[in-house]
Order: sequence, then structure tokens, then C-alpha cells
Amino acid sequence: MDNELKRTLGVADAVVVGLGAMVGAGIFAALAPAAGAAGPAGGALLAALAVAALIAYCNAHSSARLAARYPASGGTYVYGRERLGPFWGYLAGWGFVVGKTASCAAMALTVGAYVWPGQQHAVAVAAVVALTAASYGGVQKSARIARVIVAAVLAVLAGVVVVCLTSGAAEAGRLGAPAGVGAGGLLQAAGLLFFAFAGYARITTLGEEVRDPQRTIPRAVPLALGLALLVYAAVTVAALSVLGAGGLAASPAPLADAVRAAGLPAAAPVVRVGAALAALGSLLALVLGVSRTTLAMARDGHLPRALAAVHSRRRVPHHAELAVGAVVSVLAATTDLRGAIGFSSFGVLAYYAIANASAWTLDSGVKGRAVAAVGLSGCVVLACALPAAAVLAGAAVLALGAVAYGVRGRLRRGI
Repeated sequence: MDNELKRTLGVADAVVVGLGAMVGAGIFAALAPAAGAAGPAGGALLAALAVAALIAYCNAHSSARLAARYPASGGTYVYGRERLGPFWGYLAGWGFVVGKTASCAAMALTVGAYVWPGQQHAVAVAAVVALTAASYGGVQKSARIARVIVAAVLAVLAGVVVVCLTSGAAEAGRLGAPAGVGAGGLLQAAGLLFFAFAGYARITTLGEEVRDPQRTIPRAVPLALGLALLVYAAVTVAALSVLGAGGLAASPAPLADAVRAAGLPAAAPVVRVGAALAALGSLLALVLGVSRTTLAMARDGHLPRALAAVHSRRRVPHHAELAVGAVVSVLAATTDLRGAIGFSSFGVLAYYAIANASAWTLDSGVKGRAVAAVGLSGCVVLACALPAAAVLAGAAVLALGAVAYGVRGRLRRGI
């Protein structure tokens, strides 16, 4: 069919897309606010990372099962529609598109901040244009670019870990046990750290472009998540060992400051380059995911049907990609969204709450339902534990989407 995408991605490509989305700007940006929420005990930050990883695993497990059953573009938008009804699918898609479009702008601005702080907005727009063009060239081209970015970022993060842990400034005592830490602070830190895990199921939104999805997706999603968790744990331990929780919370560029504290200030510019590359990788994966969800919603008439067009030769949703690129470019040129971690986390947690509720309805054994139940309750708890401003803004966006859905339904019925 003319509006179907081409299946070209294997397991390795899928893992790279997931890692590109996760091992991105989140690890460079989310550690500081999470450390501030967790409190002065370094062990509390590590405990928050474990909680975020547990919820992410449950979400990944549910998403992989659903993606194998429904290997179409759109991710939880499709799963919610098929398992819970059109409204819940729409609400998931709405939250994803709005929240992740803002995240795209935030990642672009992060690139600008690291590459050329004085011209942050101009660099951000250029990054959006360049990566939209790369996405327009086909998903295989995007996967190849993601592979290069992931390799470079992993090399930089490995360098940070080695420099910090082998320096004389590293102290195991800074990883103190989280005794006396309030549950609210720990959960808020976990919710903020969830931002760094939010790309693990990006491949599910590309389900229509995966070869043998019943086999590929269930293998790729947890593999990408596990690799990212190992990287995050190593980097968090390394940064805490030289900065401590207080120093980490106060730092605007924690990993660059960590290598300075470790006695190797010459490595800080390399870390800055790595952060810019990481943000580019996240931006590329986000553009892919948002455009595919936009495609799925446009096919169902929730967004303009022109956005459902698929390029005749490249087999990509080119109208959706161009529209997403245009909106993100405007946001990147006019706003500063780097403080939107909490808002993005709220939208993503709502999205995965619907994924877990959808997975609960699948025919499965005790394990499948238990994982879905833990994932659903965990998403709700972490979303409510986020800073109040993020909760209010996220709830308002979801409510606006629900109102739009109701108005559109009444107009269709001629009421």
C-alpha cells in the first residue's frame, strides 16, 4: 500500500535507536536536578536510579509485548486504541506528541548551549533543520547516524568514568547510604531520572519499519534498556565519587565539572562535545518517534490527514517529519525549554501508564499482569511526585487534549 512504511530495521539497528534515545542529553542534564531532589546522601540518588530503572523495565516489558502484537507506527497510541478504546489511544498520542515536541526543542537548545552558548538559538534551529533532513532521507540513514553518535557518546562517558574513578579525588564515602531520606524526595528524583530512560521503547513507535517485529522488538527493547542502565549506574557512581551529592546538585554541567574535580580539566571540552553529540542523538530519535506518532494519529483523523502522507520512494512520513521539524524550529528559536525535564517526564509517564493498562488486557500469565500492574502504579506515583509546576502543566495539557477530543467527536456527530 502507498501509505505503508518499509521494514528495514533489525535487532542491532533497533538497539542503537533505543540507546540513541536514552544515552543522550538526559544523563548530562538529569543528574543535577535529581541529586537536588534526592538530598545529601549519594546513596539516595543511586536508589532513585534503581526505582526509575524498575519502572522503566516494567514499561519496556509491557511495550515490547504490545509492539509484537501490534507492529505498526504510533506506539502506545495504537496499543491504547486497540486495547482500551479510541479515547485512551488518542490521549496517549496527544501527550506523547505535545510533550516530546517540547523535548525536541529542549534537546536542540542543549546542543546550542554546549556548542556556542552566545548563539544558542541559532545553533538549535540549525540542528533541528539538519536532523529533520537526515530523518527525511529514510529511517536506515537515521539509524546509521544514530550508530555513530551512540559510539562517540559511549566513548566520552567511558572516559568520564575512568578519569573519575581512578583519580585521587574519588572517595567511596560520598556514596553514603540513603538512611533518613524522605520518600517524597527519592520518588521525585526517580521521576526526574526517568527522563533519561524515556527513549528505551522508541523502537516501538517505529514498529512498522522493523523486520520480523514479533522477534525483534521483544529482544531489542529490554537489551537497550539494560545497556543504558549499566552506563547510567557507572556514570552516576563516578560523578558522585568526586563531587558528592551536594556538588552534583549545584553543578550546571555535572560531568564536565566531575572531570575537572578529578584533576583533568583538559577533558572538560571533550565532555562538552560529548554532551552536544548526545543531545543530537536524542533529538534525532525524538524526531523519528514524534513524526511516526503524528503519522498514526493523522491516519485516524485526529490530526490533519495530510500528515499521513508517505514518500513514494523513501517510504518515510515526510509531511509529518517536515511539520514536526517546523514546529520544533519555531520553539527552538523563541523559547528556552531546558527546564522542561519535569514536564516531559509527566507526559511520558502518563503515556506509559496507558501502555501498562493496555498490556494488562493481553492474554497472559501472572508475570505479565504483575509487571503491568507494577508499571502502571509506578508511573502514576512518579508522575504525582514530580515538582508541582510540572504536574499542573502536564495535567493541563492532558485535559486540553481530552476537551479537544470531545469537541471533535461532537462536531463529527453534528451536535
